[in-house]
Amino acid sequence: MDGFGTDTLFAGSIPELYDRYLVPLIFEPYAADLANRVAVLKPSRVLETAAGTGVVTRALAYALPMHVDLVATDLNQPMLDRAAAIGTSRPVKWQQADAARLPFDDASFDVVVCQFGVMFFPDKALAFCEARRVLRHGGVLMFNVWDRIEENEFADTITAALAALFPTDPPLFMVRTPHGYFDPQVISRDLAEAGFSAAPRFETIVARSRAASAREPAVAYCQGTPLRNEIEARSGASVDDATSASAAAIAERFGAGPVDGKIQAYVVIAQR
Repeated sequence: MDGFGTDTLFAGSIPELYDRYLVPLIFEPYAADLANRVAVLKPSRVLETAAGTGVVTRALAYALPMHVDLVATDLNQPMLDRAAAIGTSRPVKWQQADAARLPFDDASFDVVVCQFGVMFFPDKALAFCEARRVLRHGGVLMFNVWDRIEENEFADTITAALAALFPTDPPLFMVRTPHGYFDPQVISRDLAEAGFSAAPRFETIVARSRAASAREPAVAYCQGTPLRNEIEARSGASVDDATSASAAAIAERFGAGPVDGKIQAYVVIAQR
């Protein structure tokens, strides 16, 4: 019953909860790192794909000079609506777009950047091919992917808690999608298939995920991601039940007060 149909659905209350809870929990440290890496390249035109609610867009808007043209896209209009409502420190063009069918001319960007979005692309090689198409000669595709779920402690703990709550049909969104595309050999193969002839560069980035209570990560994952869609599709326990079970599991592992867990991801850099 599970698949990319629900894995890519960010609608209803998900965008607001995603931005309120998940962005500060796991995305902000990587957003700043990615924006600084882009700024070092001194681009004149940057395209962001899978921009979500705009955490990287805001970091890019801060890190890049005013003359740099910044275009931010996402497949899900509700996510872009949330991003645009928050706003940025300088003008950004927000545009709904599928990363596998980009509505831009060939060789029109210096950098294509994507934070934790490529895992959601049904055909990753096709999306990489599109990124390569819109890059100028010598341009750079730069993106993040999460490492295996065992290296990301809150996600791992919540997945185990939900497996106990739904033993006959555990929700596996976190394993399948956000933490399902971490093998450098597989990623390198997809990039090569897309036409990136030079070997990509991988860098492992370890950070900490902190929250004021065990409930905040539980809400972030169970209600602010498409994991919610999986939970709602199952009988036997509600989203509130799943959130409470996840919070209890996090408190048991990390304590009842402020919690602090490891997160780990790759930065992948491919040059056209």
